[in-house]
Amino acid sequence: MRSSGPGGQNVNKVSSKAVLRWHAVASGLLDPDSIARLAVSFPTHLTKDGELVIASQRTRDAIKNRADCLEKLKAMLLVAIKKPKRRIPTRPTRSSVRRRLDAKARLSQKKRERRRFSDE
Repeated sequence: MRSSGPGGQNVNKVSSKAVLRWHAVASGLLDPDSIARLAVSFPTHLTKDGELVIASQRTRDAIKNRADCLEKLKAMLLVAIKKPKRRIPTRPTRSSVRRRLDAKARLSQKKRERRRFSDE
């Protein structure tokens, strides 16, 4: 494909842009969870058919752009394969709850003192 990147007049003559198309669903390499993570992480790169489309036009050389596409694919697959860490719910400490309530009480007292007429 023709590239829109660097190259001056050479851009109009040489097809140096590289486009990689890989069918993630049909390949069988990824499990459904990984495909779902891929769709969430890179929604603009995945088609409705489950095909991953990666383009590169960083350099003036088509071979380097192909290698760049493969590197991008590798990085995307590493993101998709890695399972997210499961969050273990925790409770706030007693002292943090006390600090929060004390801060609220101080703010309430400050606003109470700003009133024109006292409630008391």
